[in-house]
Amino acid sequence: MLFDSIILLGQNLHIKDAADIAAFGLLLWGVIVWARRVHAILALVGLGVLALLYLVSIQLELQLMAWFFQGFFAALVIFLVVVFQDDLRRLFERIALLGLRRNKDSPNPADGGTLVRAINYMAHDRWGALIVLPGRDPIERHLQGGIELDAEPSEELLLSLFDPSSPGHDGAVIWVNNRIVRFGVHLPLSENREELGPGGTRHAAALGLAEKCDAICIVVSEERGTISVAGSGHLNPVKDTTTLRNTIINHIPRDTIRKRRSTKILLSRVLECLMAFALSLTAWAALIPGSDRDNLVQKAKLEIQGLPSNCKLVSIQPDSVSVQIEGSRRALLLTQDESIIASVKVDPDLIKIGRRTFEIRNEHIIHNPSVDLVSVKPSKIFLSLRCGPFLK
Repeated sequence: MLFDSIILLGQNLHIKDAADIAAFGLLLWGVIVWARRVHAILALVGLGVLALLYLVSIQLELQLMAWFFQGFFAALVIFLVVVFQDDLRRLFERIALLGLRRNKDSPNPADGGTLVRAINYMAHDRWGALIVLPGRDPIERHLQGGIELDAEPSEELLLSLFDPSSPGHDGAVIWVNNRIVRFGVHLPLSENREELGPGGTRHAAALGLAEKCDAICIVVSEERGTISVAGSGHLNPVKDTTTLRNTIINHIPRDTIRKRRSTKILLSRVLECLMAFALSLTAWAALIPGSDRDNLVQKAKLEIQGLPSNCKLVSIQPDSVSVQIEGSRRALLLTQDESIIASVKVDPDLIKIGRRTFEIRNEHIIHNPSVDLVSVKPSKIFLSLRCGPFLK
């Protein structure tokens, strides 16, 4: 019944309905993308199954099941806010920043060279280091401690901050607007051991921040003297100076990921989009038309009952009547496939004395009980009969 309703409704969509479905489909697509990024896609699939069961219960008028799912989803909203509060905050921040069109702060080529030289020196001497280059997302709420500096970047300053004898060398340096604004900062630690691999606490801190925002974190291993870059929830080793320089200057570590994006991944994104719009159409068909009442005028076939046995019906004027019905848009559209019949039962005694005009009342109309009868036009019909003593 639900899918039949979708087909019929799809054939009678208004422009505002199509816009409503498209907007909600985009919103669902955003939710699917967000769930994938926070590794909650399986939970979203489970919620989708429950939502589908809720729509089916509404269609089948299972009141107890519908009541249960309404209460369940109301409580689920509170649960999701508690569990995903950090991810939701980040989502809302990104939405706000889209409106503000904030640009990320990228180092200029000269400062990029300064940073590359300092990092190579520390890697050569195996000094541990952690440098944060913010993107568009705010990062203040993820930072703890540290000392305000707001200084011009230089190779000597960076080396002094990460000198093993320096009090703040175990923390991170924050690089904003081509200035070193803070050092000795503590970052959130990642628990993704698979991504961290052999990395230590500095690598866990770099990855932890990269999982929560679009900043990139450059980390130098004190034990191995290697350089890695954390971004978009991934920790990637840097093999040469050119790659490091380009990463710093462009501040777009996701470029290498985009180049490796395969056709399979592209198809999965297309499927996500199609699924979102299919769910939007299904939800609209199940929920919206049921609460939107409309009216429809439809032709009704005439059936005459109760004629005397010696009379034969020649014609009816008019041969059909117009019936105006009212109900939900879904019920009206489903009624279009059903025949409405005006069954008029005449009094044979009135036929015998010559009466040929009869009134059509509401009780004569046989229609789907899910719609209401408003009016019948014309309200009277004329019967043309041929009667005789031997006519049967």
